[in-house]
Amino acid sequence: MRKLGRNDPCWCGSGRKYKACHMAIDEKIQQYALQGHIVPDHDILKTKEQIEGIKESSKINIAVLDYVAEKIRVGMSTEEIDRLVQEKTAQMGGIPAPLGYDGFPKSVCTSINGQVCHGIPSEADILKDGDIVNVDVSTIYHGFFSDSSRMFMLGDVDLKTKKLVETAHQCIDIGLEWVKPWNFLGDMAQAINDFAKANGYSIVREIGGHGVGLEFHEEPFVSYVTEKGSEMLMVPGMVFTIEPMVNMGRADIYIDHENGWTVYTEDGLASAQWEVTVAVTEDGYEVLTW
Repeated sequence: MRKLGRNDPCWCGSGRKYKACHMAIDEKIQQYALQGHIVPDHDILKTKEQIEGIKESSKINIAVLDYVAEKIRVGMSTEEIDRLVQEKTAQMGGIPAPLGYDGFPKSVCTSINGQVCHGIPSEADILKDGDIVNVDVSTIYHGFFSDSSRMFMLGDVDLKTKKLVETAHQCIDIGLEWVKPWNFLGDMAQAINDFAKANGYSIVREIGGHGVGLEFHEEPFVSYVTEKGSEMLMVPGMVFTIEPMVNMGRADIYIDHENGWTVYTEDGLASAQWEVTVAVTEDGYEVLTW
């Protein structure tokens, strides 16, 4: 972090003197760094203006998922979901962030049953009675990124699978209880992992959440299998996703070797995931995107 004088303008661009703005926070971060903890640098922390920009992007992201929720049905192809996302995003002036990202060919990820994440919409994938599907929407608006996903249960879903979906949603609430300044990402991770295990499930290890806002994927990587007291220190201004992938069976996964994107459970059992974007505030958190 760049050394500033007490009376210099704060690095965050607020126009206030450093001593009246971020100096106390920076000093506290430095104390944790000296103890050997992983701490965020200024590039990770968002200003109030940037968070407002992310919120504007989030309004579109939330509206798109609401639109999908109104239209999704048994018999629909996942390609139709992609068209719905394109339609609503464009109508509201946004851009689908996944389209073209590292070569991803569609505007949304649709992951059915044993697909963990990054499912590619297709005319051939028809939603059937009893299916569960994760719809993962990400939006760019005026240069700001938002990201969230929801699970949808189609028709008559069996009780065992319903419990998986419900537990995955509860994992978000469990994680949010630990989001506050001066806690660690590992505190949240252990709480989520312990809860999933207590219900008989496992959490995917290799894929997790991420910082978001000025780019689609930013630091830090957010694991849900690490231990309390580990990983990055949470500090006001951090913005990241909470999105644990909860498997009915083992945690092991593999990536489709043909398309290079779709992630599957190795044992073929179902996986469920909800995703929110959260900002760490001075006294807790604010959910920006859901």
